[in-house]
Amino acid sequence: MAPALLLVLGVLAYPLGWEVWISLTNFSSRAEGAPVFVGLANYRRLLDDPDFWRALATTVAYFAVTTMAKLALGVGLALLLARPGRGRALVFLAVFLPWAYPGGVTVVAWYWMLNPPLITSYSVAMGSLKHAVDGLWGAGAYAFASVALFNIWRGGSFTAVFLLAALNAIPTELFEYARLETKNAWQRFREVTLPLLRPYMALAVFLSFTTAFADLANVWMLTGGRVIFPVLGTQAYWLGIRDGQFAEAAVRSLSLVPLLVLALMLLFRWFDPPREKPA
Repeated sequence: MAPALLLVLGVLAYPLGWEVWISLTNFSSRAEGAPVFVGLANYRRLLDDPDFWRALATTVAYFAVTTMAKLALGVGLALLLARPGRGRALVFLAVFLPWAYPGGVTVVAWYWMLNPPLITSYSVAMGSLKHAVDGLWGAGAYAFASVALFNIWRGGSFTAVFLLAALNAIPTELFEYARLETKNAWQRFREVTLPLLRPYMALAVFLSFTTAFADLANVWMLTGGRVIFPVLGTQAYWLGIRDGQFAEAAVRSLSLVPLLVLALMLLFRWFDPPREKPA
């Protein structure tokens, strides 16, 4: 276990610890001299910043929308792929490609499709759609929708493959018994399939959270390098890389840790609910 432990400590624990430390200082490229310890001053300043609360609300909405859509899409595709058929291998390949293909290439294709230049034949139609969406929901709504759609398209395929493996791991006898004991397919899905998939769905939801949190590159490229709608990852990037305010960037990056820990605790309770004590 020692090599693996050293790898985890070096790759994960040390950067996280360093980020926590600089969040307690005034570390910045604009400050002269060595960083000075300021305690929780950066966190108190963060709580009074209205831009932070707006970015936090946008980030939570982005997490919720993409996760629920990927889970619903993944369950549906996994059930379709679990049924034997002639074209099953081709459908599996089509579902697997969005996740396996390099994201840097596909995000450029999505950017050209959703934000085409004037030389394309459908640029007028997409421009009208963009103005309609932004006019209805506010500035940045179209950019938010485009990033969410790309994340759902890419992550839904991974969720489908993950849940398909979970379905194949469940003994087929359970589904055969359920076919005899239930009245219709919907009752079998609600009372048998979903409870059996619950542990795998909980893990898929947490993986969706982590991938959505690390979606900074897609947000950056799909918006053309402009942060039209703020999420905490892009805010941290602008503060740290562009402005040199590393301490404030670390505070914004760490502000999502309590939310992720809370989500992990809830998912573990969903994964392994407490058993009722016998009377």
